[in-house]
Amino acid sequence: MDQLGSLVGAFLLVFLAEFGDKSQLVCMTLAARYRAFPVLLGAVAAFAVLNLLAVAVGSVAATWFPREVVLSVVALLFLWFGVQSFLTQEDDEEESETLSLKSVFLSALVMIFLAELGDKTQLAVMGLASAEPPVPVWLGATLALAMTSAIGVIAGRALMRYISIIWLHRVSGLLFIAFGVYAGVEAIRLWL
Repeated sequence: MDQLGSLVGAFLLVFLAEFGDKSQLVCMTLAARYRAFPVLLGAVAAFAVLNLLAVAVGSVAATWFPREVVLSVVALLFLWFGVQSFLTQEDDEEESETLSLKSVFLSALVMIFLAELGDKTQLAVMGLASAEPPVPVWLGATLALAMTSAIGVIAGRALMRYISIIWLHRVSGLLFIAFGVYAGVEAIRLWL
């Protein structure tokens, strides 16, 4: 993929995977109790750092391991995430937690950072960055997560009356599978 293709691919993959996920529900819950702007800033800051870590690890893996090995691992991860997303039968509802920090910004940052550390989308970003240019992957993933956080903050729980989270999980699952098949085909080409 080219730079724009990498950015758009990362955006679509992460946006669909995170829409209705626990991080968006955390943003909805916090925004229902506190001012929206600091919640959104804290979430975006957490995602920017998490994606930077994922892109750095993915880029390093791409230089240490042969491309066919990296693509094979990425294909397997994406196929696994796709099957898991596609088979999700219930919402990822998470209880509202009591906040221990006074600052809403820091509360949102810490809650999102801890909730998403090692999450499937962070691993997906890591995988994408090992096979695609890291800057567009970071930018696309961060924009997607900022957008899902903003939607969570603005729309709140009312949005869930109109959009089925199960179908969003299925669409993201299909997208993960498509990326997994693409990476698998590329890996097979390199192995042969």
